[in-house]
Formats: sequence, structure tokens, C-alpha cells
Amino acid sequence: MARYIAALHQGTLHTSCMIFNHSGRLVSVSQKEHRQIYLQPDRVEHNPLEIWERAQATIRVALSKIDARPGDIAAVGITNQRETTVVWNSRTGRPYYNAIVWQDTRPMSINAEMISLGGQDIFRSKTGLPLTTYFSGLKIKWIMDQVPGVRADAERGEALFGTIDSWLIWWLTGGPNGGSHVTDVTNASRTLLMNLHTLDWDPEILTALGIPRAMLPRIVPSSDPRTWGTTLVDGPFGDAIPVCGDLGDQQAPLVGQACFRPGEAKNTYGIACFMLLNTGTRLIPSKSGLLTTVAYQIQGQPAVYALEGSIATTGALIQWLRDNLGIIRRASEVEDLARSVEDNGGIYIVPAFTGLFAPYWRSDARGVIAGLTHSINKGHLARAALEAIAYQTREVLDAMKQDSGMEIRSLKVDGEMIYNELLMQFQADILGVPVVRPEVSETASLGAAYVAGLATQFWDYGSLDDPFEDLNANWHVDKTWYPRMSDETRSRLYTYWLKAVQRTFGWRE
Repeated sequence: MARYIAALHQGTLHTSCMIFNHSGRLVSVSQKEHRQIYLQPDRVEHNPLEIWERAQATIRVALSKIDARPGDIAAVGITNQRETTVVWNSRTGRPYYNAIVWQDTRPMSINAEMISLGGQDIFRSKTGLPLTTYFSGLKIKWIMDQVPGVRADAERGEALFGTIDSWLIWWLTGGPNGGSHVTDVTNASRTLLMNLHTLDWDPEILTALGIPRAMLPRIVPSSDPRTWGTTLVDGPFGDAIPVCGDLGDQQAPLVGQACFRPGEAKNTYGIACFMLLNTGTRLIPSKSGLLTTVAYQIQGQPAVYALEGSIATTGALIQWLRDNLGIIRRASEVEDLARSVEDNGGIYIVPAFTGLFAPYWRSDARGVIAGLTHSINKGHLARAALEAIAYQTREVLDAMKQDSGMEIRSLKVDGEMIYNELLMQFQADILGVPVVRPEVSETASLGAAYVAGLATQFWDYGSLDDPFEDLNANWHVDKTWYPRMSDETRSRLYTYWLKAVQRTFGWRE
């Protein structure tokens, strides 16, 4: 009998393979970084073949740590950086071009042209998304327009598009020799090409962008017992294991955090920040600058939707303090430096390095430090950087409450920064609600494991009253931070933050 579920997590900076037992505990992990290829400050690429090589290496190491044998792994789940775009040849498996990463803004001229024709919300009623360089659709068009031969091959069905989940699943299940070309509804919902109502590629949008349907993967549920193929016996798993779970790397923590009820929300603190609010089977169009997206879908069940607030620069701001300013040597030092002062000294950092995402969607914005005086030192900079993460989260939470009409009573948190005690306490203070950290912090990989495990009955999909009984039983609180700030102080600090944000607008022509 299988003892474990494997999850392959392909993120912006690294790839990891994590193996979980039935209690949702992590029993083995291996992780490897890949190169960040910066052609210009706003042009970021990854080498897809390097990512596939790193994925294979992490799988082998993770399996070796538990001495896994054939039959030990019940299923494989995937979670991935979502909007990063790959186009490759179906016969050779060779990419036509490096993967264009989600932060990359090179399709800006395409974006401007489309906005001039129909406005930023031209596709929002169907996709839940505004027109922006963030999403995959415009990146696909850029590759087809700029890379010779791609468009002709795409029209013949030889050029395949995928976000990183599709790329990895295709290779895991055979690659050029019959690999499965699929993506799940959560990743498809981030392409600007999928209709949220039909859960299928929208023909009018494909025509508007000139994207052949033949190059797109088949859209499948996030958890699918029919599987999309099995891993190869001579591949990195060394066994034929069903690949049957797939989630974007921000929907995955929602599942890993057991946010299965409408009104439950999570925030992931990484290079960027992503907050998702479960809205159930109710699709809520946002009027407050949020994204409407698919949270997950279990095969045979209706899709569950979410409102999402994407914040472009959070953990990357701490890296900037380290790498560009040199005021810390390691990211972990930022908390001690921030504690060296009593408050932010009146300064606010708005890290609009490549513009602002939710709730503004301003690509013309650029970062500012507002309120500088002669008394400001590096401790104030560190504290203002941490506070900037919490303020941006507050903006998204306020927008979610306005759009959904739901009262969000607590915020579940995950990601690399949740062990920064100063940040988490300030987050609770500026939100005015408790902030809750789970015992298992690897929630993205756990979410991918969960949807694969549900597909193979490693975990039971329970009764209609509590279909996620097994998974809810695995979730436990590690620590909760409660608000300690007065309403007057919270309001005053937040008002100054909003003034600082206004100073970022219109900088780039």
C-alpha cells in the first residue's frame, strides 16, 4: 500500500520536491535554485530545460532520503509559478525561446494597443482579469510575433504553449513520446484566455490575440482521478505513478491551508504577496481592482472561485535592502535591524519597482520613499520596508471585503516571511484581525499533494456536509497574533500610507 504523496513545486527562484505522509507531515524534501536571467530590469527569463533538469534532480534526491521503493508513492501533484510562459516544439521538446517570467513587462506595447482598442477591462467580464503584461496571453502573442517560425508551427499544432505546470507534466508523462499536454483550471484562469463561466478557452479572445487553439493545453480539473498519464518507469520517479493533481502556486496554499469555506482567506508572503479569499461557487466580478479567479476544482464537482489580490513586491523589497543598499547581509537580519528603532520615523516605502498590482494596476507607477528627514537611519528603512508589506496587504483585504460583502475574521498566512515576528504582529495590528500561522508551513506543496491524494483516494473526499474532513483534520495552528494597536493609531498610519502611494502614480510616461 502506498505510504506517500509527492508534490513538485516549481517556483520563481527554485524547484523542490516534497513528500508527505497521510497526516500531511513533510517527510522528505529536496530543493534546487535555477538562474534568473535579467536582460533588462523589467525583462526576466528562465531556461525551461534547466527547470526540467532541476525538477528531475530534486525528485531523485527526495526519494533517496526516504529510500522510496516502487509502490510507495500514490500520486504526484504539481504546483507552479503561474503566468510564466513557455512555448516548445512537440516533436523535439526544445523551447523556441526562454520562459518569459510573470514579472516580465515586455508585451507593454501589445498591452497598450489592446487597451486603445477596447479599454483595460475588455476581457474582464469573461476572464476576471484586466489587460496587463502580467498574464500569459500577451506573452504568448509576443513570442509568436517576435520569434521566427513559432506562428507557423503553432498553426500546425507543433508549437505547444504551457505555463510551467504544463511543461513539467508533459515531460513527466513522456515528453515527445506521448506526453500529456494539460493544464488545470487554476492555471488556465491566469492566462487571460479562459472563460471563467465555461472553464474553456474563449474563441473570441483567441481570435483577438491571434493565438491558435491548437497550441493550447487541454483544461482539466485540479484533482482528476482519470489522471493525465503516469510517470515513466525509466524517469526520475523510477515507477509508473499517476500524475493527477495540479494547482497554481497561489491557489495551492489556499487548499494547503484548508480554506474550503466561503469567507476563509490566506496570504502568502514570498518575493511577491498573494491573498486569496474563497467565495465558494459564486463568481464575484471585482469592482475594487481585484482579480476573479478559480480557487480549485475537484473532478465531478463545480469549480470553486476566489478573489485574489496580487502584490508585486514584498519579499523582493527585503532583497533590495540586502543586495542594492547593503544595509543587511542576510534577509533574516531585517527584523533585528527594524527593532533597533521604535517606529518608522515617519517614512513610508512604496515598492512600485515595476508598477503596482492590486488594487491599482498602475504600470506607470514607480517606487518612492516618502517622509525623509535628517534623522532617518537604516533601522527606519528596515522597519518601513516590513510595514510596506503589511500596508499593501491591508489594501487588498479592504478591497476583498468591499467586493464580497464578507467579513474576514482572521487571515491564515504562509510563505518565507511568516517567521518574522515583527512583521506578523504589525500585520495583525494594521488589519485589525488575528493573523494565524499553521504548523505545516509548506502549504503550496501540501495543497498540490492534497489534490493528487484526493484523486487517488489517499485522502477521502468525504460527505457533502464535510467533503474535506481528512484534510481539515490535518490542519493545526502554530501561532496566532492578535491586534494590539488602537483604532486611532491604525487609521493615522494607514492614511499616511495612502498619501505615499499617490506619490508613485504617473512616474513612467
